[in-house]
Amino acid sequence: MQHGEGKGEDPFDKGAGSILRQPKAVWATAGASVVAFMGIGLVDPILPSIAKGLSATPSQVSLLFTSYFLITAVAMLVTGFVSSRIGGRKTLLAGLALVIVFAALSGTSSSVGELVGFRAGWGLGNALFVSTSLAVIVGAAAGGSAAAILLYESALGLGMACGPLLGAALGNASWRYPFFGTAALMAIGFLCIIAFLKEQPKPAKKTSLLDPIKALGHGGLASVAASAFFYNYAFFTILAFTPFVLNMTPYKSGAVFFAWGLLLAVFSVLVAPRMQKRFGSLKVLGASLVLLAVDLLVLGFGNHTTAIVGTIVSGAFIGVNNTVYTELALGVSDAPRPVASAGYNFVRWFAAAAAPFLAPKIEEWSNIHIPFVVAAITAVLGAVVVLVRRKALTHEAEELQPVHATEDSVTVFAN
Repeated sequence: MQHGEGKGEDPFDKGAGSILRQPKAVWATAGASVVAFMGIGLVDPILPSIAKGLSATPSQVSLLFTSYFLITAVAMLVTGFVSSRIGGRKTLLAGLALVIVFAALSGTSSSVGELVGFRAGWGLGNALFVSTSLAVIVGAAAGGSAAAILLYESALGLGMACGPLLGAALGNASWRYPFFGTAALMAIGFLCIIAFLKEQPKPAKKTSLLDPIKALGHGGLASVAASAFFYNYAFFTILAFTPFVLNMTPYKSGAVFFAWGLLLAVFSVLVAPRMQKRFGSLKVLGASLVLLAVDLLVLGFGNHTTAIVGTIVSGAFIGVNNTVYTELALGVSDAPRPVASAGYNFVRWFAAAAAPFLAPKIEEWSNIHIPFVVAAITAVLGAVVVLVRRKALTHEAEELQPVHATEDSVTVFAN
């Protein structure tokens, strides 16, 4: 199978297994995954409130994303090293414990510097958790790995949609409450993992710290990572900078990003696989990146209502892109999929760290429109990489199984 041909397994075929008939261990891990992904969009509706409460500028508050994803990027080199030695269950518990501690500490912050530092610790915990959770779900699932991965992708979309709602509901009273709420929910997830998840078999071969870097020597994987780097800059300009542009109450902002997250989930889980099967992965990805660039320009230059609509609509393109990038990263090279995923994430999360910091700075240096112009250019650059490197991205061994059928896949977060 070649991703450029887009003829992978359809997870919605009757033979793929039932997504609902899963052991308690799978539901416990999936439930914790929902909360873990909620932590990404949690701060979106309360960014203006945090800035006001801590007397900080937008660029200072945006460092909440920068520190989080910078640590996440570096931690991707460590997670495989850790999980291949102590096992998936212990890695999940370690990640959850770190999130609980640092999310709670975030709520006690008295300065932006403290909050940024605590978010960095949170990012380390989240990296350990999300880089391991899909492999654990697939290993414990019944009904085939396609159903398990679909369940995981659904958890991702649900978490991305509900995070802003939780942030809005709790943040309307105080910007501190969403952090305490996340810590409490993750503590419940921690107890569920302890109660329902047995230790998973350790990999036959231990992963070294340099394996993900070596995997990037493959031209196809390096091309996917480079394209995703540009795409992620556009993605996180929307996620981290748009709340300041919309300048709405936590409830209204939470509703906007809830609708955004719903579109992301629907297009990632339901629409993207069918589009890939019909048109091919690379055509779908290239078109979606160009449409995202157009949406960014409309968002950046339109009036307030247009900006709201543009923000919500971007969720559709982001959902499609996430799914296609996931499958390309996990299937384009001959490296073990956990290793390929780690190398891919190591590259692309640096853009997620850069965008939240640079977008407000670019506005300070120019005007409110230019950050969206820059983001649109990076989305187009992502499409250019796909076009120029299409042969490397479709050169794949025939015997490779589709991603939806693998049992050693790990998440490439967030999608």
